[in-house]
Amino acid sequence: MREALAEGVIAGYPVQDVRVIVHDGKHHAVDSKEIAFVTAGKRAFQAAIRDARPVVLEPIARVHITAPEGAVGAITGDLSARRGMVSGTDSGKLGQMTVTGQVPMAELADYQSRLNAMTAGQGAYALALAHYEIVPPQVQQQLTSQHKVQDED
Repeated sequence: MREALAEGVIAGYPVQDVRVIVHDGKHHAVDSKEIAFVTAGKRAFQAAIRDARPVVLEPIARVHITAPEGAVGAITGDLSARRGMVSGTDSGKLGQMTVTGQVPMAELADYQSRLNAMTAGQGAYALALAHYEIVPPQVQQQLTSQHKVQDED
């Protein structure tokens, strides 16, 4: 079962916050081998997880972006296009604005280069983990199908 926890069941990510209790088992001196118990435990755990209708959670980052006023529209549009939610904008010093919001970490790969393109290199950002949320259904389906393809190889 520890192997299934580490490998994941639905999308290949480790399973968290699960308690397993084994109620019964039998051992036969001739026919019982360790690999049989490992395989049985793994398959039973995978079946139980699938029956429980699990979901994949993704980390959501809190972002603070500082940029010239003229780039705020492009930045907020970019964040919205990447499943982000803008929570506010504040005026800063000398024509600078601060945009705050929350964005899935998966959507922030290579964000500095995108920000540079939108702000002519004058934008900066900071991020921190805010919380975890359930992955949207279409992303969940994509992760699940990719994991099934890998399992079949």
